[in-house]
Amino acid sequence: MAVNNSLTTKKNKGGLTAYLSNEAVRDNINKVVGGANGPRFISSIISAVQATPAIQECTPQSILSAALLGESLKLSPSPQLGHYYMVPFNNSKIGGKEAQFQIGYKGYIQLAIRSGQYRKLNVVPIKEGELISYDPLSEEIEVKLIDDEVAREKAPTIGYYAMFEYVNGFRKAIYWSREKMEAHALRYSKGYAAKKGYTFWEKDFDAMAMKTMLRQLISKWGVMSIDMQTALVSDMAVIGEDRSVNYVETEDYAEPVAQIEEPKQEAPVVSDQAAEQNSDDVSAILFGGQS
Repeated sequence: MAVNNSLTTKKNKGGLTAYLSNEAVRDNINKVVGGANGPRFISSIISAVQATPAIQECTPQSILSAALLGESLKLSPSPQLGHYYMVPFNNSKIGGKEAQFQIGYKGYIQLAIRSGQYRKLNVVPIKEGELISYDPLSEEIEVKLIDDEVAREKAPTIGYYAMFEYVNGFRKAIYWSREKMEAHALRYSKGYAAKKGYTFWEKDFDAMAMKTMLRQLISKWGVMSIDMQTALVSDMAVIGEDRSVNYVETEDYAEPVAQIEEPKQEAPVVSDQAAEQNSDDVSAILFGGQS
């Protein structure tokens, strides 16, 4: 079901509400999340879509498929939590936008913790002046962190370090220079190479770099739970109704997407009007009222 890009935001949102109101769609939702969790799940989708205007123009099916995948992994679509994102993508084949599933580095951390195999798991940017030495053979790193957290935050990043230790004592660590990460981003993100200002790499390079470090570390040496395997395979793909994964080129992102940096303050409180509208949308979906 394609959405005409000329539609207004309100109409597109209404299109999603109408799609979620379909009985077959509701049955599919209930099979994944369970009837009791249906209202919470639907509300989470609506809230996430409201937070990212460009997503409102994506096909309802691609939004739902991405959200169902996130739900099956027990991850939240909330931008404040940063577990995963629904990223708008221009699909010329359908003449409209689709929502791409993209897991955040915090989502990888959540999945790793749940496996129960990790005693330690960490990823951190290394700032200018902090790195003393790194031995790739022994994987030993020596750093002297900047004591002043504010000054450290402002200091240029020169590299990235990630490590894990299993409960059985096995340990693995990797270090990438900022230059190596830059080369990786240019190779795998054509949108970033174009430097148009809309990719996650441009909005928060460190967050994307930390995700890349965890992905490299866990996919090569980590314990791969079923959920972790699913996340790795589905990352940066448009999810089909049959759970198929369709990888897309990032240079076709249509508009700036939701930022992925850590929120500088507590999540904003939803206004009474927005909360009431959200409640009306959920009621319309569940009980057939008008949105």
